[in-house]
Amino acid sequence: MNILSRISRRTTPQSRPADTRQVANNAGGYVFEITPQARIRRFLTLGTESGTFYVNAKTLTADTADFLLDYAAEHTAELVREIVEISTSGRAPRANPALFALAAAASLGDVEGRRAALAALPSVARTGTHLFLFAGYVEQFRGWGRGLRRAVANWYLDKPVDALAFQAVKYRQREGWSHRDLLRLSHPAATEDERRRLFDWICGRAPDLDGLALLDGFGRAQSAPVAQVAELVREYRLSWEMLPGAALNDAGVWEALLDNGIPPTALLRQLPRLTRLGLLDPLGPRTAAICARLADPARLRKARVHPVAVLIAARTYASGRSARGTGTWTPSAPVVDALDAAFYAAFESVPTTGLRHLLALDVSGSMDARIGGLPISAREASAALALVTARTEPRHEIVGFTSGGPGWQGARTLSRLPISARQRLDDAVRAVSGLPFGGTDCSLPILHALEQRIEVDVFTIYTDNETWAGSVHPHQALARYRREVNPRAKLVVVGMTATNFTIADPDDAGMLDVAGFDAAVPSLLADFATAA
Repeated sequence: MNILSRISRRTTPQSRPADTRQVANNAGGYVFEITPQARIRRFLTLGTESGTFYVNAKTLTADTADFLLDYAAEHTAELVREIVEISTSGRAPRANPALFALAAAASLGDVEGRRAALAALPSVARTGTHLFLFAGYVEQFRGWGRGLRRAVANWYLDKPVDALAFQAVKYRQREGWSHRDLLRLSHPAATEDERRRLFDWICGRAPDLDGLALLDGFGRAQSAPVAQVAELVREYRLSWEMLPGAALNDAGVWEALLDNGIPPTALLRQLPRLTRLGLLDPLGPRTAAICARLADPARLRKARVHPVAVLIAARTYASGRSARGTGTWTPSAPVVDALDAAFYAAFESVPTTGLRHLLALDVSGSMDARIGGLPISAREASAALALVTARTEPRHEIVGFTSGGPGWQGARTLSRLPISARQRLDDAVRAVSGLPFGGTDCSLPILHALEQRIEVDVFTIYTDNETWAGSVHPHQALARYRREVNPRAKLVVVGMTATNFTIADPDDAGMLDVAGFDAAVPSLLADFATAA
């Protein structure tokens, strides 16, 4: 036997390193580490609240936090720029990671970096809830020095009085904080009479409400009979958070709220309630207008509605059952269709590249873990993201891969998925959710194209990067594919968890690693695919 024939630098089992730069992932395979900048983006968009299949949330959060805090201390200005870009463009589904990172930057960086972080506070903490989250996070790192007091005070002083009053009434207390707490800590010195009276009201004093109509309307709504609340909603433009609980079960009140215009995010959350109250019947007088609002791209983008928020709303609404609690409803077909359209509308318009795309979904067992602290699994989110590209790119194929397991017909470990760009979103996600599990081998999509001599310009692999089961590393398989089929083939890795691993070689200009929940992913893929 020629034992030396087993030694190769072109074909290495994933259980062994193929390159000195590789590190062991949580599954025991060897992969590359992402750059610090990419890890920051993964944290800001994916968070760590759900952990992963292999690492619980506490451990993943501790490991990521250690990295983030070091980065905040050493690269404060760069971190703040990334936070502001991702937050203000609505690229992340949740604000918590950005607010935590901003609190770290405002506490651990150099003098200029801390100033930049505090100056960015109004851009990142846009609502009262955001400000309360930031206040809680920042106290984990520092006390209330002059710079922090001034930044929070300016949050209250720089907003127009009407806008501040809206925040004060809508978000009265969250996360163990209230506006009264923050005013007492920051000591803002109001120079306008109306603002001083608003501060008095927040702090529990009884000021003259002349000129502060919203506060007057809020007070009246708390004691008014339910039959009169709808009139107060219209007169004072109250939001649903400003109303007593009894009023929220009245259809007339919600008709008034709809007439005022419910913001897109709130509308998504209230669809089950509106359905139970009979306001979204398929032939109802309001249904068509509400569906048009749901799928309006301009409204969605102006409100920074993240596509994943729409995806979760669509899945929950179509199920007819509350993810938390016991609420049920009969879904209205026009609303289900509108939510499907809204998911795609929430992304920026992406041009067609005309290239050949193989969209490969990792459907192994580890991809069934929930991600981002949201009620959605990595495999479900990856199917939805793949459909966005599929709708844009007519020359595509969607496959699912795993290293084998029950239901995968013996050794057959890669299959064309029964989903298409013409399917409704919830049907496609449901089809992927029902697939059997197996191990992870991220080389399979490339080997499939190699063996079948399929011409592919861009491989896009949606995975948690916990690959371990293959006889060849994905980057080695791509090198062979380039030698034998298409020398210009590219690889995009869409990381679906906030680990520091990737199958993409960071030194290969033809490979790209992106964060899965980033709303800019479709645009990033198109730009990378067409780059020279």
